[in-house]
Amino acid sequence: MRTYSLFPPIEPFAKGRLAVGDIHELYWEQSGNPNGIPVVFLHGGPGAGAGPMHRQFFDPTRYRIVIFDQRGAGRSTPLGETRENTTPLLIQDMEQLRQLLGIEKWLIFGGSWGSTLALAYAETHPDRCLGLILRGIFLCRKSEIDWFLYGIKAIFPEAWRDFTHYIPESERNDLLHAYQQRLQDPDPKIHLEAARRWSAFEGSCSTLLPNPALVSHFGSNAVALGLARIEAHYFTNDIFLPENSLLNNIHRIRHLPATIIQGRYDGVCPIITADELHQAWPEATYQIVPDAGHSAFEPGILSALVAATENFKRYF
Repeated sequence: MRTYSLFPPIEPFAKGRLAVGDIHELYWEQSGNPNGIPVVFLHGGPGAGAGPMHRQFFDPTRYRIVIFDQRGAGRSTPLGETRENTTPLLIQDMEQLRQLLGIEKWLIFGGSWGSTLALAYAETHPDRCLGLILRGIFLCRKSEIDWFLYGIKAIFPEAWRDFTHYIPESERNDLLHAYQQRLQDPDPKIHLEAARRWSAFEGSCSTLLPNPALVSHFGSNAVALGLARIEAHYFTNDIFLPENSLLNNIHRIRHLPATIIQGRYDGVCPIITADELHQAWPEATYQIVPDAGHSAFEPGILSALVAATENFKRYF
C-alpha cells in the first residue's frame, strides 16, 4: 500500500475575520487553488484551534482549502469564551462562512471533535456537502465522555493520575464538575493551571508512542485555555444535542461519499465508536489504521488522510 506524506507548506491567498453573534469573531483563511474543490477543515477539541500544518493534507493545485477557528478557539476571539458557544451556533457559523466565501457545496474534513461537528453540520445541511472525510470518531455521548474522564486510566494510568490528583480527593467522584468550576474561575492562576492539566492529559493520551513535543504543545497557554474550557463546557452540556442524535440522523447523509479513518489503539476516542458509526453507515469507506492512536499526525493516520483527499479528487 502506498504511503502518503503531507503536501509542502503553503500560505493563505486570503484571510479575514467574521463576526458571529454579539461576542465572537472568527478567524478564517483560504489557501490552495481559488478555483479548486472547496474543502473545509474542522479542528478538534472543541476548542483546540487549527494551524498551518492542517493546510498540508490537501493538494493545493486541486483544492480550495478553507480553515477557520471555531468560537473561542485558536485565533478567534475571545479565547476560551463559552458564552454563546453551542453546536447549533457552530453549524450556523459554518453556513455564514460558506455564504461569505460564495461556496455552493464543500467537502467536510474533520477529526475527533471535528468529526462530531462534521456529522452535525452534514445532517443539518446535507445539500451543502460534497462528502465527508472523518478521523478519530467522537459522537460525544455520555459513555464516551465517561471513558475520557475515567475509563482511560486503564491504558494511561500515569497521565490519568496527574489529571485527577490536581483535584482534591473529595471531589474526584465528579471530575467534570470539579474541573469546570476551576476552568471558569476568574483568577488566571486557577483557570490556567486547570487548563494546562486538562490539556496535557489529553495530549499525553493522543499518540500510540510517547510524544513530548505534542504534550508540550497541548499544555501551552494558547492551546490549553481554549481546549480545556470549551471541552468542559460542551461535555457538561452534552454538546447541546439530543443523546445519540448523530447516529439517529445518519440516514440524512448516507447517500454522500464518505471515508472513516480510525486508529486501532485510539485511547481518546476508542474504536468502538467508529465501528458503531460504520455499522450505521455501511456505505462509507472504513479504514482501520493498525498501528496508530488518536492524533492526525500519527504516520499511518496521516497517510490515510492524505490518501483520502487524493481519492476524493475523482468525484469532482
